[in-house]
Amino acid sequence: MIFLTSCGKKEEASPVTKTNFLLDTLIQITAYGDNAESAINSAFDRIAEIHNKMNVNDEESEISSINKLAGRGFAKVSQDTFYVIQKGLYYSSLSHGKFDITIGPLVKLWGIGTERARVPDKNVIESVLPLINYQDVIIDQEKKEVMLKREKMALDLGAIAKGYAADEVMRILKENGIKSAVADLGGNIYVLGTKPNGKSWRIGIQNPFKQRGITFATIEVKDKTIVTSGTYERFFVENGKKYHHILDTKNGYPVENGLVSVTIIGDTSIDCDALSTTTFALGLKEGMKLIENIKGYEAIFVTQDKKVYVTSGVNNYNFTITDEEFKLENL
Repeated sequence: MIFLTSCGKKEEASPVTKTNFLLDTLIQITAYGDNAESAINSAFDRIAEIHNKMNVNDEESEISSINKLAGRGFAKVSQDTFYVIQKGLYYSSLSHGKFDITIGPLVKLWGIGTERARVPDKNVIESVLPLINYQDVIIDQEKKEVMLKREKMALDLGAIAKGYAADEVMRILKENGIKSAVADLGGNIYVLGTKPNGKSWRIGIQNPFKQRGITFATIEVKDKTIVTSGTYERFFVENGKKYHHILDTKNGYPVENGLVSVTIIGDTSIDCDALSTTTFALGLKEGMKLIENIKGYEAIFVTQDKKVYVTSGVNNYNFTITDEEFKLENL
């Protein structure tokens, strides 16, 4: 989770702020300008449209249609869903399956973030692992159709759909003449332009060891999106052990590699969303290497022992650690 913090003198313009619960998260949009209210309403309508198409828990969604036909046939989908699946497959391939949009059976098994959350039987976990393979997704570009090769396979776009929605929010706000805004889609932050007083937005980055709203560092950005994945987002505790929602596609259990959060800064939220999960799953060294090789994107890694590692361009955003318990280190 990432939070706006106060920066500079009081704003001259009065903002319009609206909240709603979509994509399984609380969403808040704040915009400045004469057309702010209607622009925000249009943005929420668009988020609802994306939610209805990509919500794996909705029996009528396009994703559910694909999953129901697994192993039996193609499902026709909208351009929205097809685009997000293509992006998901790109990052699945880039990470060699560490990020994998066919993780649906494993996500359902653990139920993290629901009332059904529990540690599954080891044998049951092992039985669903063969179903997770992005290479078994067949897509027809011309017909906009998607098929899963084997029965019981299931797509889950939970690690990427919010990013796409955030990009669409900003597109709609811009089309409505908004020049200053911020959208928070459950920790996916996207800021448009600068604040009305011309200053950059100061974003506080969640302390992964404390309750929501307590930050350990800040950055200053304009026209950027910031996405964090961490062990504190969705989890449960059983027999004194914490189990978080970022699952290892190879062994079926929550990823354990010493990381507690990864924050990605970039230009498009769908890419930042995918990269935050991808780099977390890859681990510190491989994750750092990946981001350093992607132009225009930067990363902040936090480890279990409160050490902070950043890619080479993070300091362009005036990155400042505000909690003395955290120490900036070089890899």
